[in-house]
Amino acid sequence: MDPSTTLSLTVTFAVLAAAVTHATWNAIAHGIRDQTLAFALIGMGGVATSIPLVIVAALPRSSAWPYLLASVGIHVFYNLLLMQCYRLGEFSQVYPLARGVSPLVVTILAAVFVHEHLASYQLAGVVVVSAGLAFLVFAGRRPGLGAFLAAVGTGLTIAAYTAVDGVGVRLSASPVGYIGWLILLQSLCVPLFAMVRRRNVLLKQPRRILLSGLAAGALSVLAYGLVLWAQTRGALAPIAALRETSVIFGAIIGTLVFREPFGRARITATVLVVAGIVLLNMA
Repeated sequence: MDPSTTLSLTVTFAVLAAAVTHATWNAIAHGIRDQTLAFALIGMGGVATSIPLVIVAALPRSSAWPYLLASVGIHVFYNLLLMQCYRLGEFSQVYPLARGVSPLVVTILAAVFVHEHLASYQLAGVVVVSAGLAFLVFAGRRPGLGAFLAAVGTGLTIAAYTAVDGVGVRLSASPVGYIGWLILLQSLCVPLFAMVRRRNVLLKQPRRILLSGLAAGALSVLAYGLVLWAQTRGALAPIAALRETSVIFGAIIGTLVFREPFGRARITATVLVVAGIVLLNMA
């Protein structure tokens, strides 16, 4: 087995922390009914958090910028699809589906473009994690066609930016600088649109909504920053699969906050995901 495909305990915990943080900011976004407003506030929070990183950290190497700019474009498309997901479907439907598509696609992209080849039990781990996430969707009420297509499209964009950033951050020689510039550039689009087209709505929001949206933006920077740091120290496919355990944490949040029943389907999915994590981290 290629030793570069193994994950240290530190990397594993960092990615799991990113999963919790990611589920939290997505739950905040889902809880704000006006999705354009929600993602505008998240973008503002991302901009505010990334500016200090850009100032303090070294500029990424020139070889990393094509990947960084490509990722910015993919992230903008990802945010548009994610907004559509939350407009069309329930959190417990579209979130697991969008996240479950990603690990399998990342595994293929990493093998083709980065030449990362996993051991058979690690491949099994990726499949088991994805199966657990998919089970959450198809064991319950089925999402509508529009929500299903938006969620699958979101999953494909997640896989695309994961693979692109996995290469870019390694070339950057400045992971913090890469994270800062990426978040700064991709976070500007929705807030600029909202300020031009919906400024009155934005300014009239209660302080609670404004602060929660900005906090979600800061959490999104932390979540993806941890993942990008991990990608400099481990293989893309197992990290992608570990990150998608955010779905399980999302299910817990859905139960505690949105009063969605946990039920047998989520228990089964949790067992599958845990089994997949064990396989991914076997040495």
